[in-house]
Amino acid sequence: MGIGALLLTRKIGLAFLGFAIGSLIDQYQQTAKNGQAGAGQGYGQDPFEFYRQQSSRYDLPTMLMALSAAVMKADGKVLRIELDYVKNFFSAQFGKQFNATHLQTLKQFLDAPSIPLQDICHDIRSRMTQEVRVQLVHYLFGIAKADGDVGTAELNVISRIATMLGIPAVEFESLRNMFYRNVDSDYKILGIDEKATDDEVKKAYRKMAAAHHPDKVAHMGEEYLKGAKEKFQQIQDAYEAIKKRRSMK
Repeated sequence: MGIGALLLTRKIGLAFLGFAIGSLIDQYQQTAKNGQAGAGQGYGQDPFEFYRQQSSRYDLPTMLMALSAAVMKADGKVLRIELDYVKNFFSAQFGKQFNATHLQTLKQFLDAPSIPLQDICHDIRSRMTQEVRVQLVHYLFGIAKADGDVGTAELNVISRIATMLGIPAVEFESLRNMFYRNVDSDYKILGIDEKATDDEVKKAYRKMAAAHHPDKVAHMGEEYLKGAKEKFQQIQDAYEAIKKRRSMK
């Protein structure tokens, strides 16, 4: 995949995620307003207790800040470019709903010795559809890739989060290989390996194409549709590349 196509994939994926999560956050606006009076408190608390308190105030944005922080500090250093990536994403997607309070929440998680990922992922899993959770993992990969390279520690954290979010292994491999295209990437996007027979390749393609057809999310809005179309195109491109490599008809 060329750089332009990769950037387009990431842009559309983030737009998809922002639309999906934004619609959920709207359900909790009143909760957020009620909790802003206590913003800035909580520093030095146990991270789990802080999460529980913040969750009741900001709910989904707090959960996203927690996951963002987990990826940002996975390799032992928090880079400005990663912080800018998070800020730009939230500013672009949530507008006025994103403010200094959320950055304070992010800082709290960055400073905490640990983050209760299990509890946070459990909450997210109970509130978001699998389609949205997949795009959330896409966003986390974007943070890790902000400095141009996804390190082993970052990949391990994202993999753990994806598992706790209930993301199927095939979906995770497909996402990962959208960021890392190599000899095996086309096969992994289809959820198979290069040892698969031609018939298995065709079967895998039909399965993935059916599972990710844009029609499945057409009723959920334009941003969902854009993301689904891009994912579907990735599947088509991977299949065509394998067919050409194998001289399949």
